[in-house]
Amino acid sequence: MSAVRRSIRPGPGARPRRLFPVLLVVGALLVGACARPDDEGPSGSDVAVAMDLDWPNEGQASVAVEGIGSLGTKGRQTPVPIASVTKVMTAHVILKDHPMKAGGAGASIVADQQAADEAFSAVESAAPVLAGRSYTQRELLEIMMVSSANNAARLLARWDAGSQEAFVAKMNRTAAALGMDRTTYTGVSGIESDTRSTADDQMKLARAAMKDPAFRAIVATPAVTPPGGVRLANTNKLLGRDGVVGLKTGSSTPAGGNLVWAATQEVAGVSRLVLGVVLGQRAGSTPAEGSAAARDASLALITSVRAGLPAAVTRAAAGGASSVAR
Repeated sequence: MSAVRRSIRPGPGARPRRLFPVLLVVGALLVGACARPDDEGPSGSDVAVAMDLDWPNEGQASVAVEGIGSLGTKGRQTPVPIASVTKVMTAHVILKDHPMKAGGAGASIVADQQAADEAFSAVESAAPVLAGRSYTQRELLEIMMVSSANNAARLLARWDAGSQEAFVAKMNRTAAALGMDRTTYTGVSGIESDTRSTADDQMKLARAAMKDPAFRAIVATPAVTPPGGVRLANTNKLLGRDGVVGLKTGSSTPAGGNLVWAATQEVAGVSRLVLGVVLGQRAGSTPAEGSAAARDASLALITSVRAGLPAAVTRAAAGGASSVAR
C-alpha cells in the first residue's frame, strides 16, 4: 500500500505559523550565549599567550585586565591566610549595605568604647579613635583601608550588623554569591589566620569591588587625617607609581606578604584597569619581610604587564583576525 501524503492547511480563522521571527530569536540567543562578557577584541587568554609575565617565584598570583579578561594565575590555588586583604570584603559589604557617592561622606557613626580601647593594641594594626566622637562612614572606611586599622574594621561591622559575627556571616554570603568557593572569612580584619582564600577568589572580589566609584576613590587615597587624629599614610607603598591606583596590603607571619593591586595602562588609546593579586610571599617570616616581598613581587608583575600589554593586545587581535579570514 502506498503512503498517503496529506496536505495540512490551517482551518478557518487560524493564523499561519511564521518561522522567521522564531529563527531570529533563537539566533539572537545563540549569539548572546557565545558572546564574551568583556569588550569586543582578543580574549584574556589570547593576550596572555602573547605576553611574558614576570610571575612571583613563590605563593600564588592572578592578573586580569578590565574589558579583556583574565591573564591567568600562577601557583596552586589552595586557600591560604590573607591577613588584612580581608578588609577588601569588609569594605565591599559596607558599601553594598550603605552606598556612597565617590566624593560623599556617607552615614554618621559614633565610635564606641571598644573601638577606642582597641586603638592602643600592641599586637595588631590600629588607629586612634575616640569614644563618643562622630565619624563619617567615609572617614572610617579610609582609616580601615588606608592605614589598615583593625579597630575601625570591627567598629564598622558592629555598626552595620550589630556584631562582628553577624557581619562575618554577610561576608561569607557575599563570597558565595561571587563564586568565591575557596574562601572562608572568620573575622573582619584579617588578624585571624583561619580566614583563608586564593588569588583567583580575591580577583573575583577585586573586580566586583572596583566597580564602586566610592571604593575606588578610597583605595586611591595616599593618606588620611581623621578628626582629632594624626596623618595616616597608605600602607600600599606602590600607590602613585607605575600607574598604581590601589588597592590593599596584608601581612602576618602565617600569611606572609599579600597585596591586591590596581593599576592603569593605556591600550590603543583606552585606559585599562589592570588588577592583580599576590599572596603568600615569604610566609612564616616577619610581617615586614613578607610585606616587602609582596611589594617587590607585585612591582615586577605590574611592570611586565604594563610594558607588554599594548603590543600583546595588538598581536592577539591580529592573530584572531587572520585566523577567521577567508
